[in-house]
Formats: sequence, C-alpha cells, structure tokens
Amino acid sequence: MLSAESAALVRATLPAVAGALDEITTRFYGAMFRDRPELLDGMFNRGNQASGAQRRALAGSIAGFATALLADPDARPDALLARIAHKHTAVGVTDDQYTIVHKYLFGAIAEVLGNAVTPEVAAAWDEVYWLMAGALIAQEARIYQEAGVEPGDIWRPWTVVERREETADVASFLLRPADGRPTPAAKAGQYVSVRVLLPDGVAQLRQYSLSSDPGSDLRRITVKRVAGGDGAPDGEVSTLLHRTVRTGDELALSAPFGDVVLDEADTPLVLASAGIGCTPMIGMLAHLTATGSTRRVLVLHADASPEEHALRAETRELTGRLPRADAVFWYERSGAAESDARTGLMNLDAVDVPSDATVYLCGPVPFMRAVRTQLLERGIPARRIRYEVFGPDLWLPDTV
Repeated sequence: MLSAESAALVRATLPAVAGALDEITTRFYGAMFRDRPELLDGMFNRGNQASGAQRRALAGSIAGFATALLADPDARPDALLARIAHKHTAVGVTDDQYTIVHKYLFGAIAEVLGNAVTPEVAAAWDEVYWLMAGALIAQEARIYQEAGVEPGDIWRPWTVVERREETADVASFLLRPADGRPTPAAKAGQYVSVRVLLPDGVAQLRQYSLSSDPGSDLRRITVKRVAGGDGAPDGEVSTLLHRTVRTGDELALSAPFGDVVLDEADTPLVLASAGIGCTPMIGMLAHLTATGSTRRVLVLHADASPEEHALRAETRELTGRLPRADAVFWYERSGAAESDARTGLMNLDAVDVPSDATVYLCGPVPFMRAVRTQLLERGIPARRIRYEVFGPDLWLPDTV
C-alpha cells in the first residue's frame, strides 16, 4: 500500500514525470546498456530497443501503475501486472535484476528532472517502484514454480522434426525435446521464447505462440519473417529462422508462458485474429478438437489475401471437426481459394456474435482496437474480451 505522504507527492509530480518518461526511459536504457552490455545478449531484444517499443512499454507501465495506486492507495494493483510478469519469466528475469533497473532508472529520473527531484520526491517514487517490483517478483516466483523451473532457468534444447512453408513469408517448425525429458505442460494460447545466436555472436530471443495442441508431445511455432519499414530493421530472429533453420537442427526454447489462455468454461467462444495473430487461435482450436469440445465456436480472421493467410486450410479443417463451430474470413484482396470470404476489413455487422461469448483477440493493435470497439457496441462486456500483443505489451488498459 502507498503511504499517504508518498501518495500526495506522487500525485503532485506525476504530470511532470509522465511528461518526461520518454526521455527518462531513453536515458535509462542508454546508461544501463552502456554499463551492462551483457543484458543485450540473450535478454533484451535489440529490435524492440531500436523501434522504441520497449521504451514505450516501460514508460506506460510506470505511469499506469502509479495512476492505479493513486486511484486506490490502499490496494496494490497486482492484477494489472500479470502480463508483465509472464513476459519477464519468458526471458528469464530474476530478482536481482530489479536492483539493477532501479539504479539506472532513478539515475535517469534525476538527470532529466534535476532539482525537481527532492529527497522527498525521490523517496515517494522509490516507494512506487518497489511496490511494483515486489508485486512482480512475487508473481514471477509463482509463475516459475507453476512452470516447474528454477527462476531464470527456462531454456531447453529442442530438435526440429519438420519445417513447413505456410506462405511466402511464414514457416512452421515442429519440435520435440532434444534432451529426452518429457514435454512440459502448456495451456492453449501460451507462447515460448526462442533464443538464437546471431552472426555477430550476440544471442537474441523472440516469443512465438504455440500453434498446435499444447497437450501433444510435440510443439509447433509458426513464424512470420518480419520485414523492416519506416527506418526499422528486419526482424533478426525471424530472419535467421527462415534463412537457416532446417529439419534436424536444434533450437533453444523456453518453458511455456502467457496469461491469455483458453478458459475451460462452456460459454460460446469467439476467436478473432488478423495476420499472424492466427497462431494462438490455431492452438486453441487444436486443443478444442483434441478434447472433443462441444462449445459454440466462432472463428473470425482478417488478412490481406487467401494466399497470405497462414494456416488457412488447417483453420478450416479444425473448425469442420468441431460440431458447433463456424469460420468467417475477410480479405482485402479476394481470391478463388476462398470464394465465400468477405471483402475488406473485419466488420461484425452481419455476424451473429453470441451475447454471452468469451472473446480472444490477436493481431495488430489497430485491428484489435477496431474489433473490440465493435464488440463493445454489440454489448459484449469488456471483462470478457481478452487480447494478446506480440512484442512488448503497451500494457495500459485503454491501449486496446
């Protein structure tokens, strides 16, 4: 709980801190990586640093957590941190790293805000930081325990038993444990981190959703090659996987993590995705099929064209095996392969969405925001709409 004295100081200084967070986080990462370059080797993703996505995610989490504390000073908003905790465990964050972050973050705050950071103000924000860090440390310890791994010890070798080209820029990799140990338990909708060694000798990692039934002894990830644009570089991990990884190769995979998982209720389901956001939905569909589910399932997907729709035929096949499932596709460019598809962006006007449905969204943030708005207008409560963001989560509740 935030003390009354600290709450007053944080409330008074939040506008100044929030307004300077972009500069603060820029200086923070610059100083930390200057002194601790090893953190860029197998922990932080260079692409997210170059694009500013990681910086914006950190800024959003700090401002959002402080705002939540001020709204209810007597309660720590642990529920808001669940997604961050899963992202942290997926890259092997450990308790000691919070002390490192604290040092460089508060150094950056002092640099940017100067004399405005009195000892009292610093102490108030220090309280905010350690409330947030303490909540994350506790959640991450629980997540590691549930995953059956020691904190930070998340990696195992896996062998590629099959590579399949799904589209011109999407490939699937079917994997089995290379160490002979049992496949770890996973939930439909979760993801794994993949760690690769790049040509310059630096390890980098990315998270990929499990795109197959998590109850199987095998794991499958489906990877879209990320092309840079607007000054951003190509995705280093996806490019290496596409160019070099073949059947028989080994990959380092983490234990499965992620809090956006398929529920076990009997209520109707809506699985809405765009582009490569179809991957966790396929994992959910495969699990529903494998368990003989009789739930009402509505699969909605939007893409540029049928040819660019990864796992399109598999989506149709899995949907067809469920007794109460239907699929509707939208394409910006139509094609003969899906003659009954709809043209344009996803529009729910003519779609019968069950009023008691639980909805899962995955795809570009603008897509999820637009579809979520349509669902809310149809009367679907916000609490029953769940979403997964690829990359650093923008975290704030109103992002989507």
